[in-house]
Amino acid sequence: MRTIRLKKIEGFLFLFMSLSSCSMFGQDSSSAKRDTAKQVDVTDILRKIFNRPEPKPKPPSKVSFAILPTLSYNPSFGFIFGGKLTGGKQFGDPARTDLSVFALEAFYGTKGITSAQAKHNIFIADNKWNWQGQWQLAHYGLLDYGLGTGNFKTKDGGFSFDRYPVKNADSSFPIAYTYIRLSEKAYRKIGKYFYAGGGVKLDLFSNIDDLKQSTPYNTPHERYSLRHDFDPNKYSANGFILAVQYNTREHPIRSYGGIYADMGLQFNQKWMGSSKNALQLQYDFRKYWSISKKNPEHVIAFWHWAAYKLSGVLPYLEMPSTASDAYGRSGRGYTFSRFKGPAYACFETEWRFPITKNKLISGVGFFNLQTASDDFNKKVFESWEPGGGVGLRILFQKLNRTTMCIDFAKGRYGASGLFFGLGEAF
Repeated sequence: MRTIRLKKIEGFLFLFMSLSSCSMFGQDSSSAKRDTAKQVDVTDILRKIFNRPEPKPKPPSKVSFAILPTLSYNPSFGFIFGGKLTGGKQFGDPARTDLSVFALEAFYGTKGITSAQAKHNIFIADNKWNWQGQWQLAHYGLLDYGLGTGNFKTKDGGFSFDRYPVKNADSSFPIAYTYIRLSEKAYRKIGKYFYAGGGVKLDLFSNIDDLKQSTPYNTPHERYSLRHDFDPNKYSANGFILAVQYNTREHPIRSYGGIYADMGLQFNQKWMGSSKNALQLQYDFRKYWSISKKNPEHVIAFWHWAAYKLSGVLPYLEMPSTASDAYGRSGRGYTFSRFKGPAYACFETEWRFPITKNKLISGVGFFNLQTASDDFNKKVFESWEPGGGVGLRILFQKLNRTTMCIDFAKGRYGASGLFFGLGEAF
């Protein structure tokens, strides 16, 4: 029965990828046309409630932003309070320059978990240069379940509220650690839609505490670290990146059409302070189809994010995993780092549609598949973990299309939860 289910999932995945590839060349994102309905966002609603006059239109060079408070809870890490902010700014003629976006996030946990991070994706005039970066300083926490997919036999999941489940499963291993990330990439435009460049990425882990550890080798993190000669209390993964990018998206926050593809090689090097040498391939592919000329917000979107170790050894907490993409949105239905491995891939598709005529409220339906290798014989694509759900989108800033996302998602092993964010998941 397990083999039959696996073949069904693989068949669905192959069919979906085939259809996506065929449609890719038959669709033109420029065919999507705006309708004449007046859009209304949260600011318009508040202004009407408090009887405030409509402001004069801001020039595109002004910054527009939206803020979302966050709240979650976990027995190991306490109540977690924080906020997220996203913004956009135009650094050139909108006809020839993509909107630059940035995001800030900070939270505090009552049991010592704290984090502050900043992310940016900046385009200068005429898209001659594109800068992408992520900076983070945190005393972080996650629930670890070991490496690979398809290893869990019992219903050990639970309901999650955003970042963490409200009850720890008996099979989970909480880990707390101090984390510093400095990542910066620069791309130079080399064609109409093509970019090439590189950068550096420094990931430093210290004060690593396996909260369930009672004896050596009794947690997955401890066993892996000692087996590969890592210090279980601290290690780093520092390297340089070579990357290429192809981008025809008509909007970076909420696209109605086009393709975004980014592929890079990361070379972790001891001379840069990395604990071990390693070579990793990473890529991010996204495709959007608007399926209505009258209402371009009707969109079918596809996302494939993956990272594969090609050589060397990666530290345990550095391995790609659920929600370890740049904006932490992959694999809805499961918590951060639920599935991980030296090789990891996630496939996700989403249908987006307006609900109200004024576009204030929209809806989504989504489905995802994750797969990961382990440290022994299990290969990536050998077993799959599905997830899916539905969600609402509330238009926060119509100027830059920022939405507040509220998603209910379910996965296997009893996993389910509410997931929140600013901007589309991808």
